[in-house]
Amino acid sequence: QVQLVESGGGLVQTGGSLRLSCLHSGGNFSPYDVAWFRQAPGKEREFAALIRRSGGSTYYTDSVKGRFTISRENAKNTVYLQMNSLKPEDTAVYYCAATAGYYPDNRQYTRRDIFEYWGQGTQVTVSS
Repeated sequence: QVQLVESGGGLVQTGGSLRLSCLHSGGNFSPYDVAWFRQAPGKEREFAALIRRSGGSTYYTDSVKGRFTISRENAKNTVYLQMNSLKPEDTAVYYCAATAGYYPDNRQYTRRDIFEYWGQGTQVTVSS
């Protein structure tokens, strides 16, 4: 059973950094492509970053490119999201999502409906 647990959120000032973790507490994470989504108050949940199961391919939405880095340690069943140069507009609940499916185009992973498994989310607040 896939169970995703996010951690690492918190309150940080503009320009600061946070590292989020997504642990697959149910076992082996390596067969899954994993993404981070985020949902700001009053807005829809949106895609932020993707890492393929091999760890060799990543993909970012334009607003976080160059500031966020997604990585994974399959031996620890964990995916990370390093967030630097944070801005107030990054304030949101951040969700980890996983899929066992395969999609050839990274852009397909921006769709929420292809992910079978979701964590409960972790709050990130960036103060100005």
